[in-house]
Amino acid sequence: MKRAFAILGSLLAASGALAETYVRVEKDGTKTYSDRPLPGGQPIDIQPAQTYSAPQPQPSPSANLPGEQRELIQAANFQYQCALSPSNEQNFQNPENLTLSVALTPPLRIGDQVRFAMDGTEVPKGDNPTSAFIEYPERGTHTANVRITDRSGKSLCDATSTFHVQRSNLNSPNRRLVPTPRPTPRPRSP
Repeated sequence: MKRAFAILGSLLAASGALAETYVRVEKDGTKTYSDRPLPGGQPIDIQPAQTYSAPQPQPSPSANLPGEQRELIQAANFQYQCALSPSNEQNFQNPENLTLSVALTPPLRIGDQVRFAMDGTEVPKGDNPTSAFIEYPERGTHTANVRITDRSGKSLCDATSTFHVQRSNLNSPNRRLVPTPRPTPRPRSP
């Protein structure tokens, strides 16, 4: 049986040369293939292997434009892929602080602005333009948002996630003491 498959494989490979192929059905039902006439065999027609040729790619309409115009079109269609952290539906148990951050692909371009907000109030950024720090977030469900804009104010990425902050009950034996002063929300700057 293995011999028959080996012969068939070699015959199929040789079919590109349009060689004549013969087949004979044995008493047990197996088939024997050969490139030479077999006693009791019949010639068979083996079709060439199906092939596929991909069409030539069409040049983009902007490919024929001068380099400066092509760059302007690419800049007009630019978008970031962004992922906001904390992720959606993430839970935090008694956090002392929380960091909002965004992962961007491609990296942040010079001149683009990143703005973080929590529950509709803008969160000030520190030294890192892709993260913001929140001290002692209040318990409850919060909505975080990040928006990246270009110099003209066009939105290049907008991501939102909802996360939950849980605080221990006053009567809980596992309750950790936390400082009482809490930051007050700052008004939005224009």
